[in-house]
Formats: sequence, structure tokens, C-alpha cells
Amino acid sequence: MLSTLEILIPIFALILAGFVCRRRAVLGPTAASELNRFVVWLALPALLFDTMAHATWQQLDQPAFIATFWIAGAGVFVLILALRMAGGLHLADASIDAIAAAYPNTGYIGFPLCLIAFGSSSLTPTTIATILIACALFAIAIVLIEISLQSERRPHKLGLKVLTSLARNPLIVSPIAGVLVSAAQFRLPGSAETFLKLLSGAASPCALISLGLFLAERRPAGGVARSSLLLAGAKLIVQPLLAWWLAARVFALPVSLVQMTVVLAALPTGTGPFMLAEFYRREAGVASRTILLSTLGSLVSLSLLLLYMRHGQ
Repeated sequence: MLSTLEILIPIFALILAGFVCRRRAVLGPTAASELNRFVVWLALPALLFDTMAHATWQQLDQPAFIATFWIAGAGVFVLILALRMAGGLHLADASIDAIAAAYPNTGYIGFPLCLIAFGSSSLTPTTIATILIACALFAIAIVLIEISLQSERRPHKLGLKVLTSLARNPLIVSPIAGVLVSAAQFRLPGSAETFLKLLSGAASPCALISLGLFLAERRPAGGVARSSLLLAGAKLIVQPLLAWWLAARVFALPVSLVQMTVVLAALPTGTGPFMLAEFYRREAGVASRTILLSTLGSLVSLSLLLLYMRHGQ
């Protein structure tokens, strides 16, 4: 419980810092959007590029784990997407809700928590999970949003417009560029490495402060609370249960890898969905509250999960 609390407290502190700064008028009404633009156009692309540029085939050569984690995340994504669209939601908004229910915070919580719980053996699975979620699943959500926002309906012209939009999207271009650098086995200069590390290090704290700024704005709740509870429940309960079933029953992974898979799937929602909502100027209330509720809920759920695993051993 204490180890989980130590990792989650800085997250709440950063959200609270943004919240207080907005409520005290230290930062203005456009601060959340502007800070989010910095994250989307500079900090997060640097992080995605750096992650992919340093990924090796040896790290990624774990097909059973990849299949397990991918199916668990994509399964929840498709489930929520279908439910939200059946409820009459626009494809763009349904895609943001779907990614909010399937986007574990591997970068900010996963690495330190798994290091404490499982040691250095957790680094490779956590890296793979980060790539699958932050690059692959994120990219699918972006493609769906782009398709939904295009007015053109003729297939060939729609495809061209979507591809053009994706080619200008830093969250798509940066990981592809990183893959090319990795495939070419090109070693970045030391100054470029430092630049990327400094810039990518700002992604999580700035996104969390931006989230706090957004939450500080007074706006009508509407159906946000119910929707956020649904998405947080899917994130903290459905995804880890599906991951456990796939890891233990379908792919029969080693016990230690099953435990890592379940913990990674049980992580709260990261800031990616909120950044997408802000970037595309969609309603971000559900995504922001899902992040907050799932992070609060994970304090209990992750602590109980880790306690159960230690007791089982």
C-alpha cells in the first residue's frame, strides 16, 4: 500500500498544482490548452521518438506477451467504442472514450511500480506495453478520429485526406521516425540524446498540470460522472481480468510474466486521452475525470492486487 501510495502521490500533487494555479488565477483560462499543445507538439513526440529509436528486436521478441497485452487493450477499446457509439456518441468522441478505458499509465506509474514489485526483469515487458499502448493503440484512435472529422465521403478522397492529416500529426510521425532510426541502427549524437531526454521528461508533468488546469474550470457535469465511472471500471476491472485470462489460460505465460501483465493492465488511465480530446477540440470532461477516478481507484485496486500476489507466492 505504501509503495503504491509513494508512486501515486506525485501524480495527484501535479494535478493539484494545476488545479490550484487555475483557481487562484496564477495561470489564465487558455493555459490548459496551450500547455497541452506543448505536450502534443514537442514533449510527447520526443518521448515516442526516443522510445522507438532505442527499442531493439531482442526486446520486442516476446510474441505471447505482445498478443496477450494487445488483445486485452484492444478488446476493451473495441467494447467501449461499440457501447458509446450505440449510445449515440460521435465516432471521434467514442474513440476518445475508448482509448480512455484502455490506456494504462505505463510511463509514469508502470515503470516505477513494476520495478518495486518485480525488479529489473519488468523493464522489457513494461517497455513493450508502453510501445503497444502509446504508439499502436493511440495511432488507431487517431486514425478513427481523423476519419470521423473528415467531411469527404468518397473512399479514395477520404483516404487521401486522412493520410494527409496523419502525415502532419506529430504523434504519428514521431514513433515512425524512431522506428526508422532504430532499423537503420543509427546512433544519435550525445547532444541530440540530451535534447530528447530533456524534452520528453516534460511530457508527463506538463500533461498532469494541464489536466489539473482543465479540472479547475467550472462546467456543467451532465452525464460525465456516469460515463467516467463506466470507463474507469473498464480500465481497473475489465482490462486486468481479460489480461489475466489471456496470460494464464490462453497463452500459459510463466507465473511472473502473468503477474506483470495483470499489473500493467490494471494501471490507471494515462493522460493520452485527455491530450487527444484537447488537441482535436472535443469534449474532454469524460476523459479528464476518468483519469482522476481511475488514478484514485488504483490506489486501492493496485495495492490489493500486489498484496494478493505476494500472499499467493
